[in-house]
Amino acid sequence: MKVDMTSLPDNLEQLKKIIADMAIEQNYYLSENKLLRERVRLLYAKLFGKKSEKYVANGQNPQLPLFDMPEPEDIEPEKETVAIEAHQRQKRGRKALPEDLPRVEVIHDIDESEKICGCGTHLSRIGEEVSEKLDIIPAVIRVICHIRPKYACRHCEGLETQGATVKIAPPPKQIIPKGIATAGLLAPF
Repeated sequence: MKVDMTSLPDNLEQLKKIIADMAIEQNYYLSENKLLRERVRLLYAKLFGKKSEKYVANGQNPQLPLFDMPEPEDIEPEKETVAIEAHQRQKRGRKALPEDLPRVEVIHDIDESEKICGCGTHLSRIGEEVSEKLDIIPAVIRVICHIRPKYACRHCEGLETQGATVKIAPPPKQIIPKGIATAGLLAPF
């Protein structure tokens, strides 16, 4: 209710009625304000408060239909069989370098003096360890194979020691331990 202060009546009864109407209107606005503040508080609690699966929306719990369904008694459930095709697992570890790249073999061998066993017999080559590194020469990419022959004594086969005598050259120093990149590959970067 709007009251014009310049045209207030001189009658005391009319002034009291205006004040009473203003008080009723003020009480209405205060209660409306209180109600709206409570609604805002509840909305903030729903948006930013703790969440729970027990939340009831519109008086219904959304999870009740999921678990309280009655099971049909007269229908016997069919047993499903699932066929699983055979599969192969991939080998773990690093993939092999492409075979079409040119390869340069570098042999790291032990000294001739170390190829003689403690019993005096010449050691026989029994195998080798090969590690491949990727190298790049500007406009040429190649694979360098580091071959380290293994030697063992066929005469005594390590009977005088605690096991077979196997000797192998130490691996060459690398920029990145257990990596496949050479200095030439890493240099441009």
